[in-house]
Amino acid sequence: MDLDAYTAAHREEWDRLAALARRRDLHGAEADELIERYQAGATNLSAIKTTAGSTLIGDRLSVTLSRARLRFTGVGGNLLRTLPLFFAGQLPAALYRIRWITAAVAAVTVIVAFIWGFWIASDPRVLAALGQNTDLQAFVNNDFTDYYSENPAASFAGQVWTNNAWIAAQCVAFGITGVWVPYVVLSNAQNVGTAGGVMFAYDKGDTFFQYILPHGLLELTAVFVAAAAGLRIFWAWIAPGGRTRGRALAEDARALFSVAIGLVIVLFVSGIIEGFVTPQPWPWQIKVAIGALALGAFLFYMIVIGGRAYRAGQTGDIDEFESGARQLTAG
Repeated sequence: MDLDAYTAAHREEWDRLAALARRRDLHGAEADELIERYQAGATNLSAIKTTAGSTLIGDRLSVTLSRARLRFTGVGGNLLRTLPLFFAGQLPAALYRIRWITAAVAAVTVIVAFIWGFWIASDPRVLAALGQNTDLQAFVNNDFTDYYSENPAASFAGQVWTNNAWIAAQCVAFGITGVWVPYVVLSNAQNVGTAGGVMFAYDKGDTFFQYILPHGLLELTAVFVAAAAGLRIFWAWIAPGGRTRGRALAEDARALFSVAIGLVIVLFVSGIIEGFVTPQPWPWQIKVAIGALALGAFLFYMIVIGGRAYRAGQTGDIDEFESGARQLTAG
Protein backbone atom coordinates (compact mmCIF):
# COMPACT_ATOMS: atom_id res chain seq x y z
CA MET A 1 0.00 0.00 0.00
CA ASP A 2 1.17 3.49 -0.87
CA LEU A 3 0.32 5.13 2.45
CA ASP A 4 0.57 8.68 1.11
CA ALA A 5 -1.78 7.94 -1.78
CA TYR A 6 -4.20 6.13 0.52
CA THR A 7 -4.20 9.08 2.90
CA ALA A 8 -4.77 11.57 0.08
CA ALA A 9 -7.71 9.51 -1.19
CA HIS A 10 -9.46 9.44 2.19
CA ARG A 11 -8.35 12.71 3.83
CA GLU A 12 -11.58 14.55 3.09
CA GLU A 13 -13.59 11.72 4.65
CA TRP A 14 -11.44 11.74 7.78
CA ASP A 15 -11.59 15.53 8.03
CA ARG A 16 -15.37 15.38 7.79
CA LEU A 17 -15.45 12.71 10.51
CA ALA A 18 -13.27 14.89 12.75
CA ALA A 19 -15.53 17.91 12.12
CA LEU A 20 -18.66 15.95 13.04
CA ALA A 21 -16.99 14.59 16.18
CA ARG A 22 -16.19 18.14 17.35
CA ARG A 23 -19.72 19.49 16.94
CA ARG A 24 -21.73 20.07 20.11
CA ASP A 25 -25.11 19.35 18.53
CA LEU A 26 -25.97 17.00 15.67
CA HIS A 27 -29.29 16.76 13.90
CA GLY A 28 -30.62 13.44 12.60
CA ALA A 29 -28.87 13.37 9.22
CA GLU A 30 -25.53 14.42 10.73
CA ALA A 31 -25.79 11.74 13.42
CA ASP A 32 -26.38 9.11 10.74
CA GLU A 33 -23.44 10.47 8.75
CA LEU A 34 -21.23 10.36 11.83
CA ILE A 35 -21.93 6.65 12.32
CA GLU A 36 -21.40 5.88 8.62
CA ARG A 37 -18.10 7.76 8.49
CA TYR A 38 -17.03 6.15 11.76
CA GLN A 39 -17.58 2.69 10.30
CA ALA A 40 -15.70 3.65 7.12
CA GLY A 41 -12.86 5.17 9.14
CA ALA A 42 -12.58 2.04 11.26
CA THR A 43 -12.20 0.01 8.06
CA ASN A 44 -9.53 2.42 6.83
CA LEU A 45 -7.63 2.18 10.12
CA SER A 46 -7.73 -1.61 9.98
CA ALA A 47 -6.27 -1.54 6.46
CA ILE A 48 -3.49 0.85 7.53
CA LYS A 49 -2.51 -1.25 10.55
CA THR A 50 -2.60 -4.48 8.55
CA THR A 51 -0.30 -3.25 5.80
CA ALA A 52 1.82 -0.53 7.38
CA GLY A 53 1.70 -1.30 11.09
CA SER A 54 1.90 1.52 13.60
CA THR A 55 2.13 4.87 11.84
CA LEU A 56 1.57 8.52 12.69
CA ILE A 57 -1.33 8.70 10.24
CA GLY A 58 -2.93 5.62 11.81
CA ASP A 59 -2.53 7.08 15.31
CA ARG A 60 -4.21 10.32 14.27
CA LEU A 61 -7.08 8.46 12.67
CA SER A 62 -7.42 6.34 15.84
CA VAL A 63 -7.78 9.49 17.95
CA THR A 64 -10.42 10.85 15.57
CA LEU A 65 -12.34 7.57 15.75
CA SER A 66 -12.20 7.63 19.55
CA ARG A 67 -13.68 11.12 19.65
CA ALA A 68 -16.39 10.13 17.19
CA ARG A 69 -17.25 7.01 19.18
CA LEU A 70 -17.80 9.07 22.31
CA ARG A 71 -20.45 11.10 20.48
CA PHE A 72 -22.80 8.12 20.11
CA THR A 73 -21.75 5.94 23.03
CA GLY A 74 -21.50 8.66 25.67
CA VAL A 75 -18.89 9.08 28.37
CA GLY A 76 -18.70 7.90 31.95
CA GLY A 77 -20.44 10.10 34.48
CA ASN A 78 -18.38 12.75 36.22
CA LEU A 79 -17.59 11.49 39.72
CA LEU A 80 -18.21 14.89 41.29
CA ARG A 81 -21.67 14.90 39.70
CA THR A 82 -22.43 11.22 40.36
CA LEU A 83 -21.70 11.27 44.10
CA PRO A 84 -24.34 13.91 44.98
CA LEU A 85 -26.90 12.03 42.88
CA PHE A 86 -26.05 8.81 44.69
CA PHE A 87 -26.20 10.21 48.23
CA ALA A 88 -29.14 12.54 47.61
CA GLY A 89 -31.25 10.19 45.49
CA GLN A 90 -30.29 6.57 44.92
CA LEU A 91 -29.11 5.61 48.41
CA PRO A 92 -31.88 7.27 50.49
CA ALA A 93 -34.54 5.97 48.09
CA ALA A 94 -33.19 2.42 48.48
CA LEU A 95 -33.24 2.82 52.26
CA TYR A 96 -36.78 4.21 52.19
CA ARG A 97 -38.06 1.23 50.17
CA ILE A 98 -37.07 -1.20 52.93
CA ARG A 99 -38.16 0.88 55.92
CA TRP A 100 -40.98 -1.46 56.97
CA ILE A 101 -38.86 -4.58 56.56
CA THR A 102 -36.22 -2.86 58.70
CA ALA A 103 -38.82 -2.19 61.39
CA ALA A 104 -39.92 -5.83 61.27
CA VAL A 105 -36.34 -7.08 61.61
CA ALA A 106 -35.79 -4.71 64.54
CA ALA A 107 -38.97 -5.93 66.26
CA VAL A 108 -38.00 -9.59 65.84
CA THR A 109 -34.50 -8.90 67.19
CA VAL A 110 -35.78 -7.05 70.25
CA ILE A 111 -38.39 -9.70 71.03
CA VAL A 112 -35.98 -12.62 70.66
CA ALA A 113 -33.26 -10.84 72.66
CA PHE A 114 -35.73 -10.01 75.44
CA ILE A 115 -37.06 -13.57 75.64
CA TRP A 116 -33.55 -15.00 75.62
CA GLY A 117 -32.28 -12.56 78.24
CA PHE A 118 -35.32 -13.03 80.48
CA TRP A 119 -34.90 -16.80 80.31
CA ILE A 120 -31.25 -16.56 81.38
CA ALA A 121 -31.82 -13.99 84.12
CA SER A 122 -34.80 -15.80 85.63
CA ASP A 123 -33.57 -19.41 85.56
CA PRO A 124 -30.48 -20.17 87.69
CA ARG A 125 -30.00 -23.47 85.86
CA VAL A 126 -29.64 -21.72 82.50
CA LEU A 127 -27.28 -19.17 84.04
CA ALA A 128 -25.16 -21.94 85.56
CA ALA A 129 -24.93 -23.63 82.16
CA LEU A 130 -23.18 -20.56 80.78
CA GLY A 131 -20.18 -20.89 83.08
CA GLN A 132 -18.81 -20.91 86.60
CA ASN A 133 -20.00 -18.23 89.00
CA THR A 134 -16.50 -16.73 89.26
CA ASP A 135 -16.25 -16.48 85.46
CA LEU A 136 -19.65 -14.84 85.18
CA GLN A 137 -18.81 -12.36 87.94
CA ALA A 138 -15.58 -11.50 86.15
CA PHE A 139 -17.62 -10.89 83.00
CA VAL A 140 -20.16 -8.53 84.60
CA ASN A 141 -17.64 -6.70 86.81
CA ASN A 142 -14.70 -6.33 84.43
CA ASP A 143 -14.78 -8.04 81.05
CA PHE A 144 -17.96 -6.42 79.74
CA THR A 145 -16.77 -2.85 80.33
CA ASP A 146 -13.05 -3.51 79.72
CA TYR A 147 -13.87 -4.76 76.23
CA TYR A 148 -14.43 -1.16 75.14
CA SER A 149 -11.19 0.24 76.55
CA GLU A 150 -8.61 -2.55 76.54
CA ASN A 151 -7.34 -1.50 73.08
CA PRO A 152 -6.43 1.95 71.73
CA ALA A 153 -9.59 3.80 70.66
CA ALA A 154 -8.59 4.21 67.01
CA SER A 155 -7.59 0.56 66.67
CA PHE A 156 -10.76 -0.63 68.39
CA ALA A 157 -12.98 1.64 66.27
CA GLY A 158 -11.37 0.32 63.09
CA GLN A 159 -11.78 -3.27 64.22
CA VAL A 160 -15.48 -3.03 65.02
CA TRP A 161 -16.10 -0.98 61.88
CA THR A 162 -14.59 -3.53 59.51
CA ASN A 163 -16.25 -6.43 61.34
CA ASN A 164 -19.72 -4.88 61.28
CA ALA A 165 -19.35 -3.67 57.68
CA TRP A 166 -18.42 -7.22 56.66
CA ILE A 167 -21.51 -8.61 58.41
CA ALA A 168 -23.72 -6.01 56.70
CA ALA A 169 -22.26 -6.78 53.28
CA GLN A 170 -22.84 -10.50 53.86
CA CYS A 171 -26.50 -9.87 54.73
CA VAL A 172 -27.02 -8.05 51.44
CA ALA A 173 -24.91 -10.33 49.27
CA PHE A 174 -26.21 -13.63 50.69
CA GLY A 175 -29.77 -12.46 51.25
CA ILE A 176 -30.85 -14.25 48.09
CA THR A 177 -30.35 -17.58 49.85
CA GLY A 178 -33.24 -16.86 52.22
CA VAL A 179 -31.46 -18.51 55.16
CA TRP A 180 -28.39 -16.38 55.81
CA VAL A 181 -30.26 -13.28 56.98
CA PRO A 182 -32.49 -15.13 59.49
CA TYR A 183 -29.37 -16.87 60.81
CA VAL A 184 -27.55 -13.56 61.31
CA VAL A 185 -30.58 -11.85 62.86
CA LEU A 186 -31.29 -14.67 65.33
CA SER A 187 -27.61 -15.09 66.21
CA ASN A 188 -27.29 -11.37 66.85
CA ALA A 189 -30.43 -11.35 69.00
CA GLN A 190 -29.17 -14.37 70.95
CA ASN A 191 -25.78 -12.73 71.63
CA VAL A 192 -27.36 -9.49 72.84
CA GLY A 193 -29.90 -11.39 74.93
CA THR A 194 -27.22 -13.57 76.50
CA ALA A 195 -25.05 -10.60 77.50
CA GLY A 196 -28.07 -8.72 78.83
CA GLY A 197 -29.42 -11.72 80.70
CA VAL A 198 -26.14 -12.31 82.50
CA MET A 199 -25.77 -8.63 83.37
CA PHE A 200 -29.34 -8.43 84.75
CA ALA A 201 -28.87 -11.66 86.70
CA TYR A 202 -26.07 -9.95 88.64
CA ASP A 203 -27.96 -6.63 89.00
CA LYS A 204 -25.84 -4.90 86.34
CA GLY A 205 -28.64 -4.10 83.94
CA ASP A 206 -27.95 -0.36 84.13
CA THR A 207 -24.32 -0.95 83.14
CA PHE A 208 -25.45 -3.10 80.22
CA PHE A 209 -27.62 -0.36 78.74
CA GLN A 210 -25.13 2.42 79.49
CA TYR A 211 -22.46 0.64 77.43
CA ILE A 212 -24.70 -0.81 74.72
CA LEU A 213 -26.92 2.14 73.83
CA PRO A 214 -24.40 4.86 72.85
CA HIS A 215 -23.11 2.97 69.81
CA GLY A 216 -25.67 0.16 69.65
CA LEU A 217 -28.56 2.39 68.63
CA LEU A 218 -26.92 3.16 65.29
CA GLU A 219 -24.93 -0.06 64.93
CA LEU A 220 -27.88 -2.39 65.43
CA THR A 221 -30.07 -0.25 63.16
CA ALA A 222 -27.46 -0.61 60.42
CA VAL A 223 -27.53 -4.38 60.82
CA PHE A 224 -31.34 -4.31 60.68
CA VAL A 225 -31.18 -2.34 57.42
CA ALA A 226 -28.67 -4.74 55.90
CA ALA A 227 -30.85 -7.69 56.87
CA ALA A 228 -33.91 -5.97 55.38
CA ALA A 229 -32.07 -5.37 52.10
CA GLY A 230 -31.06 -9.03 51.92
CA LEU A 231 -34.62 -10.18 52.58
CA ARG A 232 -35.99 -7.81 49.93
CA ILE A 233 -33.59 -9.25 47.35
CA PHE A 234 -34.70 -12.74 48.33
CA TRP A 235 -38.36 -11.76 47.98
CA ALA A 236 -37.72 -10.28 44.52
CA TRP A 237 -36.62 -13.76 43.44
CA ILE A 238 -39.57 -15.50 45.11
CA ALA A 239 -42.34 -13.06 44.11
CA PRO A 240 -41.21 -10.99 41.11
CA GLY A 241 -44.68 -9.66 40.36
CA GLY A 242 -45.13 -8.56 36.75
CA ARG A 243 -41.40 -8.80 36.04
CA THR A 244 -39.43 -11.88 35.07
CA ARG A 245 -37.46 -13.38 37.95
CA GLY A 246 -34.18 -12.45 36.33
CA ARG A 247 -35.22 -8.85 35.79
CA ALA A 248 -36.69 -8.49 39.29
CA LEU A 249 -33.58 -9.93 40.88
CA ALA A 250 -31.25 -7.77 38.79
CA GLU A 251 -33.16 -4.56 39.47
CA ASP A 252 -33.55 -5.05 43.21
CA ALA A 253 -30.04 -6.41 43.70
CA ARG A 254 -28.53 -3.41 41.90
CA ALA A 255 -30.70 -0.99 43.85
CA LEU A 256 -30.27 -2.54 47.27
CA PHE A 257 -26.59 -3.36 47.08
CA SER A 258 -26.10 0.40 47.23
CA VAL A 259 -27.37 0.00 50.80
CA ALA A 260 -24.22 -1.98 51.64
CA ILE A 261 -22.10 0.93 50.39
CA GLY A 262 -24.07 3.42 52.47
CA LEU A 263 -23.89 1.25 55.57
CA VAL A 264 -20.10 1.27 55.42
CA ILE A 265 -20.32 4.98 56.24
CA VAL A 266 -23.02 4.48 58.87
CA LEU A 267 -21.02 1.76 60.59
CA PHE A 268 -17.92 3.93 60.45
CA VAL A 269 -19.81 6.51 62.52
CA SER A 270 -21.01 3.86 64.98
CA GLY A 271 -17.45 2.53 65.21
CA ILE A 272 -16.19 6.01 66.07
CA ILE A 273 -18.83 6.28 68.80
CA GLU A 274 -17.99 2.81 70.13
CA GLY A 275 -14.27 3.54 70.19
CA PHE A 276 -14.23 7.13 71.39
CA VAL A 277 -17.53 7.72 73.25
CA THR A 278 -18.71 4.46 74.86
CA PRO A 279 -15.63 3.89 77.07
CA GLN A 280 -15.44 7.50 78.27
CA PRO A 281 -16.15 8.23 81.97
CA TRP A 282 -18.83 10.75 81.01
CA PRO A 283 -22.35 10.86 82.42
CA TRP A 284 -24.34 8.13 80.72
CA GLN A 285 -26.97 10.63 79.65
CA ILE A 286 -24.45 12.44 77.46
CA LYS A 287 -23.19 9.23 75.85
CA VAL A 288 -26.67 7.94 75.12
CA ALA A 289 -27.67 11.35 73.77
CA ILE A 290 -24.79 11.22 71.29
CA GLY A 291 -25.92 7.79 70.12
CA ALA A 292 -29.54 8.93 69.88
CA LEU A 293 -28.49 11.99 67.86
CA ALA A 294 -26.58 9.80 65.40
CA LEU A 295 -29.56 7.45 65.07
CA GLY A 296 -31.95 10.37 64.60
CA ALA A 297 -29.79 11.77 61.79
CA PHE A 298 -29.77 8.41 60.04
CA LEU A 299 -33.53 7.93 60.39
CA PHE A 300 -34.12 11.45 59.05
CA TYR A 301 -31.94 10.61 56.05
CA MET A 302 -33.70 7.27 55.54
CA ILE A 303 -37.31 8.39 55.97
CA VAL A 304 -37.47 12.10 55.12
CA ILE A 305 -34.74 12.42 52.47
CA GLY A 306 -35.45 8.89 51.24
CA GLY A 307 -39.19 9.48 51.01
CA ARG A 308 -38.63 12.65 49.02
CA ALA A 309 -36.28 10.86 46.61
CA TYR A 310 -38.63 7.90 46.25
CA ARG A 311 -41.61 10.10 45.45
CA ALA A 312 -39.46 11.84 42.85
CA GLY A 313 -39.09 8.52 41.04
CA GLN A 314 -35.84 7.17 42.48
CA THR A 315 -35.66 3.49 43.38
CA GLY A 316 -31.96 3.13 44.15
CA ASP A 317 -31.28 1.43 40.82
CA ILE A 318 -28.96 2.92 38.21
CA ASP A 319 -30.59 4.56 35.22
CA GLU A 320 -31.75 2.64 32.18
CA PHE A 321 -28.81 3.63 29.98
CA GLU A 322 -26.19 2.46 32.50
CA SER A 323 -27.99 -0.80 33.27
CA GLY A 324 -28.27 -1.76 29.61
CA ALA A 325 -31.17 -3.16 27.64
CA ARG A 326 -33.84 -4.65 29.90
CA GLN A 327 -36.04 -6.60 27.52
CA LEU A 328 -36.71 -6.57 23.80
CA THR A 329 -40.33 -6.09 22.84
CA ALA A 330 -42.06 -6.05 19.48
CA GLY A 331 -43.96 -3.03 18.16
